[in-house]
Amino acid sequence: MIHFWVGALALTTLLYVLLDGFDLGVGILFGFSRSDEHRRRMLAAISPVWDGNETWLVLTAMILFGAFPGVYATLLSAFYLPLVLMLGALILRGVAFEFRYKATSARWLWDLGFSGGSLVATFVQGMTVGALVEGLPMQGGHYAGGVFDWFSPFACLCGVGLCLGYALLGAGWLVAKGEGDLRDRAYGILPALTAGVFGFLALAFIYAVTLHFRVMDRWFERPYLAVFPVVGAVAAIRLILGIRDRHDLQPFRMTALIFLSAFGTLAVSFWPFMIPFAVTIDQAAAPPASLNFMFWGAGLIVLPLTLGYTATVYRVFRGKVAGGEDDH
Repeated sequence: MIHFWVGALALTTLLYVLLDGFDLGVGILFGFSRSDEHRRRMLAAISPVWDGNETWLVLTAMILFGAFPGVYATLLSAFYLPLVLMLGALILRGVAFEFRYKATSARWLWDLGFSGGSLVATFVQGMTVGALVEGLPMQGGHYAGGVFDWFSPFACLCGVGLCLGYALLGAGWLVAKGEGDLRDRAYGILPALTAGVFGFLALAFIYAVTLHFRVMDRWFERPYLAVFPVVGAVAAIRLILGIRDRHDLQPFRMTALIFLSAFGTLAVSFWPFMIPFAVTIDQAAAPPASLNFMFWGAGLIVLPLTLGYTATVYRVFRGKVAGGEDDH
């Protein structure tokens, strides 16, 4: 049962990164658009799905709370301030998304809230991942650091890197869903975003090697990890070809595959630890009775139902979005 919940946690986390990642990316790009018509069409591209995408963050937190309470407590202890900031940014983003449609004289304020909330939430998520990769101060399976011990230059670098990655996902989504000049504009920024993402990956790798991060030892212990960068490299080549040939579905799909390869790299590198090199899966898991109890509700009903709902929504709203409306 432990491995079922580990798999469920991996699935919900990955789906959150991919699905909410692209609409957060659209939100980041939203702040750089000066055309109100473009902004309406950008919002129309994510309007049917953006709130459902955030459901996967709720499910991820639910699994951590119920199946791995020790990890949940440790992460809250370590990242209390950044997580509160992230949740505040997501709330601001959601409120701004709805209110800008009704605003008249102060629409710019809600536009700023939507783009700023997207940027802050993304940066905090990337910084959290960077802090976990670098390693948290742990003692006896508990967080032993201070309020700001998660903060470091590498964590900030990862925050910037995820902003670039989500923006790349968002641009790919706008290419897939947009038409006309919005699609052309998205194609125009894809090369720069692609270069930025791979520049970040190269810089992060050099940083990790230079500072001798413990996670790098896994690359020598587990040479099969090389399969993930190979998949990412193939996806990058196909991404570049898709941009060149104007294949509308290719940029988003290949960017998602790059994210998948990065996620796989981290997951296998950390295995069997839930908190890198401090708390293993077995140590973090709730008692078997709790895991079994959760399975009959959340595992057997809620998770499949949410997957089915998500698949249905994306199927119903597939295809291009011609334009955006002031009311929705």
